[in-house]
Amino acid sequence: MKHKIIFFSVILCLVSFSAFSQSTEGYKLVWQDNFDGNSLDTTSWNNRVMKPGTVNNELQRYTDGKNVEVKDGKLIIEARHENNEYTSGRINTKGKREFTYGIVKMRAKLPAGVGTWPALWMLGADVKEVGWPACGELDIMEHVGKQPGFIHSSIHNPSGYGATPYTGIVEIKNPYTQFHIYSMEWTKDFITFYVDGKKIYHYQPEQKNIKNWPFDKPFYLIFNIAIGGNMGGSKVDNKCFPTDMVVDWVKVYQK
Repeated sequence: MKHKIIFFSVILCLVSFSAFSQSTEGYKLVWQDNFDGNSLDTTSWNNRVMKPGTVNNELQRYTDGKNVEVKDGKLIIEARHENNEYTSGRINTKGKREFTYGIVKMRAKLPAGVGTWPALWMLGADVKEVGWPACGELDIMEHVGKQPGFIHSSIHNPSGYGATPYTGIVEIKNPYTQFHIYSMEWTKDFITFYVDGKKIYHYQPEQKNIKNWPFDKPFYLIFNIAIGGNMGGSKVDNKCFPTDMVVDWVKVYQK
């Protein structure tokens, strides 16, 4: 999600095409949030406040929890257009829930509308020390409303970032009205992304170095809806607001 330019060299496939499935055999559940109760669990999550344009030329202002709700066992992040501004929510687990390797899964419904840019992703916890893209970025799910139904899963590192060369794209049905499972298996050797248990993209450099593998350290989770920006596009359909991303649960497994 950070500092992207919208050019893609990608693998495009249909979910029904891949015969691979993801298994948690050999792993154990180490953390989960089922979003029970009536408020965000602040022992695990932070609300990130940001001004418009802070990253990626995005248009929204991230509020201090006003666009984030926990209700009926679901996390709801809502993007709005009101009082001549776009507002949205961005939460992360920085400093509270950080992980090195494992399987990460989320079950979510996505917001619809041209100009929306929701993401479920991870960022290297040392981002303040080394900067981006040296910290590394793992985009488990990104979607842009101008390309309805297409899910992007991407790797960002110093060897490939602005042009997003390490990307898989899959078209799925009903991402806005039905829940889908977006997941990633991350080991010391490889990173593989899945949608509904089907393999979308696999990353495994033959020879690892600091430029292609900043993925041997803690990362934290980020959930957000951006509006516009480098990937979301310059056109925004204001008729789609309010629109929300609903997350049923997030789970992390490790060996």
